[in-house]
Amino acid sequence: MHDVVSLKRKLDNLIAEVSAEGALRMASWTDRIEDRDFVASAANLAHYLALRRHDLRPLQRSLMALGMSSLGRLESRVLPTLQAVAASVAALCGEAAAERPSARQFFAGEQHLAHCAEAVFGPPSLRRTALLVTCPTEAADDPTFMLRLAERGVDAIRINCAHDSAAQWQRMINHVHTAEQATGHRIKILMDIAGPKIRTGLARLPIGRERIGLGDVLALVPQGGLDRVDLDDEYFAIECTLSEPVLRTPVGARVFIDDGKLCVRVERVAAWGLLGRVTAAADNGLRLKPEKGLNFPDTPLAIPALTAKDRSDLDFVATHADGIEFSFVQSVKDVEALQAALAERRPKDWRKLSLILKIETPEAVANLPEIVVQAAGRQPTAIMIARGDLAVEIGFARLAEMQEEILWIGEAAHVPVIWATQVLEHLVKKGTPSRGEMTDAAMAARAECVMLNKGPYLFKAITELDTLLARMDGHQHKKTPQLRPLRSWDRAKLARSHKAPA
Repeated sequence: MHDVVSLKRKLDNLIAEVSAEGALRMASWTDRIEDRDFVASAANLAHYLALRRHDLRPLQRSLMALGMSSLGRLESRVLPTLQAVAASVAALCGEAAAERPSARQFFAGEQHLAHCAEAVFGPPSLRRTALLVTCPTEAADDPTFMLRLAERGVDAIRINCAHDSAAQWQRMINHVHTAEQATGHRIKILMDIAGPKIRTGLARLPIGRERIGLGDVLALVPQGGLDRVDLDDEYFAIECTLSEPVLRTPVGARVFIDDGKLCVRVERVAAWGLLGRVTAAADNGLRLKPEKGLNFPDTPLAIPALTAKDRSDLDFVATHADGIEFSFVQSVKDVEALQAALAERRPKDWRKLSLILKIETPEAVANLPEIVVQAAGRQPTAIMIARGDLAVEIGFARLAEMQEEILWIGEAAHVPVIWATQVLEHLVKKGTPSRGEMTDAAMAARAECVMLNKGPYLFKAITELDTLLARMDGHQHKKTPQLRPLRSWDRAKLARSHKAPA
């Protein structure tokens, strides 16, 4: 009995601390929340952040030994879970407890998350996890592409504004509307503004060398700066399309090229740029090409997320899209700038536009709660785990851990999450899946939406994904196991399978 009484005291203290700290955080967020429907969600997020400052592992084991909730699935309902557990422990102690939350109160956050997902992706059609598909350039001139998506119950399309033109985007959208009329199936249109893409430019190679490899030296210069490199021709050199990363990166910092295929450690900072040595590369090296991604994970970059091109594209996007995917968002100021730009273009109803926050950098991860509150406090919001850039920026070893934490933050804020980048990539591009990517796609069932990129075998991938998600739905929802009957070890089934043929 003493252990149970001690456990109750710990729970009571924890609830008091989480409530008090959550209230303080909520007070700092008040001015950001204009949508009153988001108030309860923001409060739950504040309570979740307060709770996760504690090491709950000893408490969890004590509760598990009593056959109670281990608190491991409370993201969408922090205080209701704590209060329900505290009421049960109080009953074991023979003490009166505060009123236990009702079932409606307990599951309210879960239901609100589903409502918010519907606001961004539309009502569920053929699957519980929504499906978002990236449009290829060919979709502008092939009406059957959108028709096939509608027939397959695809919930939303993604138009990448880094590619194609406004005229092509318009044709894609026209095809969507035609497909909707033909099938009666609504497809949401999400448009991805490009943001400040940091890319490679022209390259200079040593005579007789085509590929750069481990131990080689590379000069990195602002665009147009190859002629100013004060080095012999025996060194590799390449341009960076934005000058700020080159100007701000210190000695010792890492630079990644082409989705992390090449890692360069900076050894010298010169007036013309940076000089670094390759510390990681494939055995056969890498061919330096323009338009490849550059990442500066050790360098804080004060680059506004909204570029001049983005503002120009918003003239079209704000009047034709259902939602906007915001690339390179890193701070509350970035969200404020985009919301102000939307208000200029749609002063009466810009809040109807969904905002998808693409989380690509360590800064975005660190600022995620405040970014979410600024966005969701004013318009329908979702989070995209942009795993390509994010993996390079935080390290591949941390990606699995980080995508879990982003899922938890989204659930705590009742904000839907999109599982994106390289989902079934080998299947989409080559026609056959790998074992690892099938497991990865199965994990996507814990998000509200999964994104497939363009490729020749896209529709085959949709079929495989539908089958996979349907099977996973019977086993898992978020972190909660769904204990449907298991038939794999059914005695009658085994007997039939071993029965000799007639």
